Amino acid sequence: MVRFPVIVGFGGVNAAGRSSFHHGYGRIVAEAMPAEVTERTVQSLARLMNLDLTTDRRELFRLIEAGTLVRKIESNHFDPDNMFSYQHVQLSPDVPLEFVCQRDSLPKTMPHGWQVTPLNEVQVKVSVSNSAAVAVPLGYESRVKVAGQLPTGFNPGAGYASHHHPRGIQMTVFGASDALQSIGIEWDVIRSKIKSEEVGVYAGSAMGQLDKWGTGGMISARWLGRSPSSKQCALGFSQMPADFINAYLLGNIGLTRSNMGACASFLYNLQLAVHDIQVGRVRVAVVGSSEAPILPEVVEGYGAMSALATDEKLCALDHARGLVTPNYRRASRPFGDNCGFVLAESAQFVVLFDDTLALEMGATIHGAVSDVFVHADGYKRSIASPGVGNYITLARAVASAKALLGDAAVRHRSFVQAHGSSTPQNRVTESHILSETARAFGIENWPIAAMKSYLGHSLAAAAGDQVIASLGVWAHGVIPGITTIDRPAEDVHRDRLDISPEHKVVGAENIDVAIVNAKGFGGNNASAALIAPRVVQNLLDRRHGSTAILKYWKQNEAVQESAACYEKAILAGQDKTIYRFGTHALDDKSVHLSSDGVSIDGYSPILFDKGTRYSDLDY
Repeated sequence: MVRFPVIVGFGGVNAAGRSSFHHGYGRIVAEAMPAEVTERTVQSLARLMNLDLTTDRRELFRLIEAGTLVRKIESNHFDPDNMFSYQHVQLSPDVPLEFVCQRDSLPKTMPHGWQVTPLNEVQVKVSVSNSAAVAVPLGYESRVKVAGQLPTGFNPGAGYASHHHPRGIQMTVFGASDALQSIGIEWDVIRSKIKSEEVGVYAGSAMGQLDKWGTGGMISARWLGRSPSSKQCALGFSQMPADFINAYLLGNIGLTRSNMGACASFLYNLQLAVHDIQVGRVRVAVVGSSEAPILPEVVEGYGAMSALATDEKLCALDHARGLVTPNYRRASRPFGDNCGFVLAESAQFVVLFDDTLALEMGATIHGAVSDVFVHADGYKRSIASPGVGNYITLARAVASAKALLGDAAVRHRSFVQAHGSSTPQNRVTESHILSETARAFGIENWPIAAMKSYLGHSLAAAAGDQVIASLGVWAHGVIPGITTIDRPAEDVHRDRLDISPEHKVVGAENIDVAIVNAKGFGGNNASAALIAPRVVQNLLDRRHGSTAILKYWKQNEAVQESAACYEKAILAGQDKTIYRFGTHALDDKSVHLSSDGVSIDGYSPILFDKGTRYSDLDY
């Protein structure tokens, strides 16, 4: 029997706010939510943003609206109006060039032609008799001034001892902690029900940690007259999110993996986790991505590719509206008249159990991942351009859902979480893939959602934004519209597709399948089939029988109460980030080896297989 991977917890943070309990989703579809849901969203965001809940209601809403979703880059990242660089200038003075400087600022190796005269214990006079190269500070204005940023005022590292941690790692700790606590079952209780080797962590980033605390600081150190620190190199590795979850949240000695596929990385890791659960290699999987790319150098890099929405291009798009300044809130326009994507930061995590463990522990089931498909593009002209691989992944995901649930579920009760990057090329190529897939499977009016219109493009974490928004659709019954566009662009393939700027109220009971699509630079394509929790319950009822399901619902009451307590703590600003640095640290004295297996103090023993998988090979 193939085990069925079900989602029992989710969490994280992006430009819409906290992911757990659908708080971020509530910000995205705020206009379509009932008052009680809106109130929870407001409280959650106010706590993240350190706003006073006693503030005048209208002013509180204004601050939340202004400080979330896609918007102008804020100064905690950098000031796009006052960028800083150096221009190298070669000086050839007619007479010796003289200047005074601090003694301790002199280079260790004196350049040729420099004569140094001490003036006092602190200062020296330098005389340069030959030509000299100098770096002149240069100020300039960034062409790109918009990004999908975490809510204004939120510091992801404030909840734990995060000194010298790159922002991407801080977001990892916050996001994974949020996902774990959302389950409503303590981690130590979960661990006691499974073998030590039956836990897997699948996480990473596409670009690594590029700020000054990671790779960026290491690479720039010498150019800035500094020395690299002992931490920057290690903390810059792209798999570091998985490492931190293993070492400081779970104490995991089981499986750890980090698969990179550019902007499809979340689904690449999800595929590994789903497969490992299906074959019984693990029973619990923590899957996620964390990306913090809003840095001047990264913005300049994507800008050099003409990939990002610039102020000039945005104004050109809105010239007919009479706008002379860019509308940053509408900068990301998937499938509409657009000019480039909007870079974003996000950390998104889901926790998967196999179906048997979920029932045994009474875990709340938010959905299931039946399959994830990954394909390359084959031969192509440009490494950055799309290719044929996404036709394969999307069609296979739809075919998988059809095989599991039947033709009607796919044709009448499915929707797509599109990659929707907001580039002119993507709007044509992805819409063609979607339209052709709909035609192949007889889908007449396929609803298309595009989260990047609200959140921007968070690279590795982008599909995580899409997956968790899909869970919100099943909780509240609203497929988010692409509200930043008026209509699809003329060159978009619209046959059999429902691409709308309006939210689509479908009801929580009327969508069975979400197809999540992701496309990454280089030819990385992935598509996943997600199954609605209502449908999952029906499938498990048939597999496990009514007795097991009745027992499950009874146990689930306590789990839901525990999860509700965590949400209550969030809304009261009393939630705590899990971070177990220095607790129960293991060393060589914790390890006990024998020919039968390995025992680690505090963990169930890992026993060796007595047989071999290669029994047909004689020796």
